[in-house]
Amino acid sequence: MANADHGGRPAEGFGATAAGGARTRLRAARLGLWLIAAVLAARQVAVVVATPRGERLTDLETWVGPNGVLQVNGSLYDSARFTGTPFGGLVLKPLTRSAEQALGWGWTFGTLLLVAALGLVAARALPQPVSRRTALLAAPVAISLLMLSLPVRNTLWLGQTSVIPVLLVLLGCFAARGQRTSGLLIGVAAAFQPTLLLFTPLLWCTGRRRAALATGVTFAACTGLAWSVMPHDSHRYWVHHMAGAGLGGPADDLANQSLHGALLRLGLNGPPEVALFLSLGAAVAALALRRAVRYFRDGQLLLAVAVTGCAAIVVSPTAWQHQLLWVLLTVVGRVGARACDRYVWPVTVVLVMTLSAKTMLPDVESLHPLRDNVVLLAALAAATAVPFLSRASPFYRSPTPTAYAPAAAARSRRVPPVPYLRRVLTRPNLLLELLLIRVTYAAYSKVRLAATGGSNSAGRAEAEGNGMQVYDVERVLHLDIERWVNHTVVGIGWLRDFFDQYYTSFHFAVPLAVLAVLYWRRPGDYRWARSALGFATLLALVGFWLYPLAPPRLMPTLGFIDTVHGTQDFSQPDYGTLTALTNQYAAMPSLHFGWSLWCGVVIAVLATRWWMKALGLLHPLLTLASIVATANHWVLDAAGGAVVIAAGFGIVYLLQGPRARTVAAEREPAPTRKPVHG
Repeated sequence: MANADHGGRPAEGFGATAAGGARTRLRAARLGLWLIAAVLAARQVAVVVATPRGERLTDLETWVGPNGVLQVNGSLYDSARFTGTPFGGLVLKPLTRSAEQALGWGWTFGTLLLVAALGLVAARALPQPVSRRTALLAAPVAISLLMLSLPVRNTLWLGQTSVIPVLLVLLGCFAARGQRTSGLLIGVAAAFQPTLLLFTPLLWCTGRRRAALATGVTFAACTGLAWSVMPHDSHRYWVHHMAGAGLGGPADDLANQSLHGALLRLGLNGPPEVALFLSLGAAVAALALRRAVRYFRDGQLLLAVAVTGCAAIVVSPTAWQHQLLWVLLTVVGRVGARACDRYVWPVTVVLVMTLSAKTMLPDVESLHPLRDNVVLLAALAAATAVPFLSRASPFYRSPTPTAYAPAAAARSRRVPPVPYLRRVLTRPNLLLELLLIRVTYAAYSKVRLAATGGSNSAGRAEAEGNGMQVYDVERVLHLDIERWVNHTVVGIGWLRDFFDQYYTSFHFAVPLAVLAVLYWRRPGDYRWARSALGFATLLALVGFWLYPLAPPRLMPTLGFIDTVHGTQDFSQPDYGTLTALTNQYAAMPSLHFGWSLWCGVVIAVLATRWWMKALGLLHPLLTLASIVATANHWVLDAAGGAVVIAAGFGIVYLLQGPRARTVAAEREPAPTRKPVHG
């Protein structure tokens, strides 16, 4: 009976039940991911089809519409609207009539099918060995990421064909039988996008010389065929426009994420710019190909293909947004010896490829060169610098594990609800934290700005009506001290200046300083404190949406004085330019007070000296005084801020359990093995 449990059943039964439960959860997760992919695809179709006829599929309309360049006599490049190769025009010309009839549904659904095929091929090309879970979940995850990516969204919106070359290369590398077929597919892809000829030396240097020869021959044959049929257009494309340079929009446009475009944006032009572009491009291509060959021999063929594609982006005269899918494929590369570092590269790639540069980086003049070239820099880093791990590295499959706090006894056995939601003690990766904080705050700002129609009369009337409700409640509770405090402070010059300065200066500075100190000195406490602040902010957004509220300074009949922004012109619905910057009716709850209260609680809990605790608690008191004295919030707004902060701490407690009171465990374990980079 040694192998039986207390009920007399074999112990194997419990293991079988657990395995069956794991399979059920895996199937449920797979179904959920496929549903997400389907919803994202349906959304893309809906966005395109719902757009008015003159604003969607504009590139396709330019090509095959009634006055499109593929339908009229003369050169394809007379108007510089057609940016493809002569071979691309030759292939598309027979499709003009059918494409014109299917500008809405047919072309869009065809592109979606190509994207789905691309995701399936990429999922099957993951470096081996892969776990069963990864094999089952990779395809829907890949398709979902592709649907979210800016290149695919841009392709669907414009009606472009840029998915085809990427799919042809992947089919040639991972699905074709025989090297000649592989080279044929890649050669056709290069005929559509000439810089993909970089795959020829990759094939040659990795021993697939028949495929390399077939690629070159196919490219030459396709280009020669187009030249024989359209000699004038071919001469203009290859000689006058130097393989497409100068076609489409201006080469220095922000949408051109090639090295050539970046140099033009930096102010270089003429022969010096061309010489620098050619020399730097050659160096990037050589280094990228060397790295790609190494990854190929290491068994990471998909990464090798992605690195080569990134090099093609960099060295191309023009690399428009719909041609940048290669960067997304580099997400398969693994970087970092620690588990907390493993997500930095994939998260960075996904953010770069799904969000605008303005969301990624703030609008600071010193950061404009970085923000204007963020995709190019990601492609350049993937091609030449990112230290992707070799499969021979001991960290490739088993990074240094994350240190968790010992379980602390909770008052309820159901806290935390999931055992693996434990408190992490190690310091998170700084780059990843900065990225997430920036993106989260950018999303928060956009949602906050759109939370109410404050610039129209209906939104203003609703906000002012809610303001009167709050004022009436305060009068019933004898909390209506705002006007008395406001007018008292206005009469004392130095006090008014103090509260104005406190209101405008400390709202962001103090929380950021607290987060920075916690990150550096108390990494184990940084995570739960940051999470509590994040949850509280999300809850505040719900309040902004559901209850737009006019602050005292925007109540025209109550006689408040706006000490910070000056006298408001209530005859103007937007009160000047302030509404364009922020939602003035996002007042309930007050995050000015909420964030300050978060700072005070964190400092009071974690500080080791009594005077530090006192200063921490003084900050929310001064913030409360400033938001009331400047007429920017009601007293009940501050109460709402306190509620969401308490809820934020409560959610963290529910998910992770009590805070572990340990200091020694917060020291990060030093890695005992050195990573082996590819």
